[in-house]
Amino acid sequence: MAVPKKDKIFVALQVLLMLVWFIPVAAWHFELSNNLHGLGLGFAVIGFVLVLMAFVQLNSALSPFPSPVKGAKLITSGVFAFARHPIYTGIIFMAFGISIWLGSGYKMLISLLLYLLFYFKSRYEEKLLLKIFPEYVFYKRNTGRFFPKFKGRI
Repeated sequence: MAVPKKDKIFVALQVLLMLVWFIPVAAWHFELSNNLHGLGLGFAVIGFVLVLMAFVQLNSALSPFPSPVKGAKLITSGVFAFARHPIYTGIIFMAFGISIWLGSGYKMLISLLLYLLFYFKSRYEEKLLLKIFPEYVFYKRNTGRFFPKFKGRI
């Protein structure tokens, strides 16, 4: 099955932003207290763990492209019970966390752009998921895009 052009564009933009994030730019450097410095590192570690857990859960259904893998099943348990896109959440946590830890305003800006890209990529992905999984409507209603929904949870 050929990969749709829109999928390739999203992945290319994602790779580009990630590469740009790694460019060492000294502009907009800021100093933080040790507590905030540590908090940034903590966010990055949480993000890394989220990504690993989601990778394990997706297993053979893992793909960088938004289009679902043929024969994939809808996963709504584990880390997917808290966020519909835990890999994006983890990458966002890592990008912002390391940006804070390093005190880099430049990396914070790229992290924000990455967040926006993931927002639009996930919207596109969800349109495709709704076509394949009718139960996605219920899952979407009860589970946050990147962060947990606490309304109605006990």
